[in-house]
Amino acid sequence: MLEERLVNIETKIAFQEDLIEELNKIVYQQQQKLNQLEATCASLARRMQSLADSLHESKPASERPPHY
Repeated sequence: MLEERLVNIETKIAFQEDLIEELNKIVYQQQQKLNQLEATCASLARRMQSLADSLHESKPASERPPHY
């Protein structure tokens, strides 16, 4: 009875160790993807700011429309 109980406990521990290792891999992969997405968002934000700045520089606010 005691030996069977120990075997069950060891089996559960082995499964838990495997599960923890797999979860760690998934968390690592998610962190890598999150880092990639953050870099992409930052790059897009810089690009949008650059485009907005160039738009404001190329067209003065006091310029008359061409139909006048």
